[in-house]
Amino acid sequence: MEEYLRVVSSELEIIKNSKLGKKIEQLEEEKIQLGLDVDVQKLEAEKLRKGKNKAEEDLDSLKMDYKKLCLPIRTAGLGKTSEQWRQEVNEEKNRAEQWEKKYQGTQVRGNALEKGLLECQNEKVRLKARVTKLEKSLHQYRNRNSTIKLKASLSKIEELKGKIKELGIALQNSKLRVELLEASNEQWKE
Repeated sequence: MEEYLRVVSSELEIIKNSKLGKKIEQLEEEKIQLGLDVDVQKLEAEKLRKGKNKAEEDLDSLKMDYKKLCLPIRTAGLGKTSEQWRQEVNEEKNRAEQWEKKYQGTQVRGNALEKGLLECQNEKVRLKARVTKLEKSLHQYRNRNSTIKLKASLSKIEELKGKIKELGIALQNSKLRVELLEASNEQWKE
C-alpha cells in the first residue's frame, strides 16, 4: 500500500532544487565577503580620519609656532640676521605646506574610502534584496511542489480506494460462489 502512496520527485524538480540551493549558497558567500569588505573599508576610513585629525593638529601647532616666531622677530632681532630669519620662516612655511598637502591627501583618500564604503553598502542592500527574493521564490517553489505531490497522493489514494472496492466486490462474489458450490456439493452428496 505504501508503495502506491509514495511520490518520487522528477529529475527536473531535483535539478531545480539543486540549482536554487547552489544559487542561495553563492549569494550568502557573496554577502559574507561584502560584509568583510565593508568592515575593512570602515577600519581604513577610521585610520584615515585619525591621520587627518593628527595632521590638522600638527598644522595648527605649526601655525601657532609660526605666529609665535613671527611676533618676537617683529619686536626684536634676537641676534639673527634678516636673511637667517627669512630662511627660517621659509622652512616653516615649507613644513606648513607639506602638512597641508598631507592633510589634503588624507582628505582625498578619506573621501574615496567613504565613497567605496557607500558603494559596498548599496551592493550589500541590493544583494540582501536579491537573496530575499530568491528565498521567497524557493519557498513558493517548495509550496507548489508540496501541492503537486499532495494532489498526486490524493489521486493515488482514490485509485487505491477504487481497487479496494473492486477487490471487496470480487471477494463478495467469491464468497457467494463458494456458498453456491458448497450448496451444490451438498446436493450431490444427497
